[in-house]
Amino acid sequence: MEDIITILLPFAFIGFGFGIGAYREKQHYESIRKRERQTLQLPVINFGCKQPLPDAKEARLFVGEVVISPDAFKTFVLALRNLVGGRVTVYESLLDRARRESLLRLKEQAIEWGATQVLNVRYETATIGNSSKKGVASLEVIVYGTAIR
Repeated sequence: MEDIITILLPFAFIGFGFGIGAYREKQHYESIRKRERQTLQLPVINFGCKQPLPDAKEARLFVGEVVISPDAFKTFVLALRNLVGGRVTVYESLLDRARRESLLRLKEQAIEWGATQVLNVRYETATIGNSSKKGVASLEVIVYGTAIR
């Protein structure tokens, strides 16, 4: 009996991680969609080097940052994918959420300041606590841009 429990316990842990992770991810996407609708009035524009910049009375650099961590199921799938190689689709949603959340944080700060546009937005990413070959412990996404009013 103890052997069966020892064998099934990791699978129960993975199943629990999948269920909770899927639920939390769904909630986060709902929050992101709602907040994206609320920040649609603030355009984010990237200019080329030869385009004239819009007139502005004030300009300020804003930064949006998020650190996001995969759930146990995604970590397990990554370990399996490392055996055979290929695209890790379970991490794509993690990256998508991190990028969108960081941009939303930037836009929300800029709206609070009274910005009319955010110019030349750039993204930076980093891993935090990478424990070599065991997957990414956390992912940090930083987005920055110049808001004008």
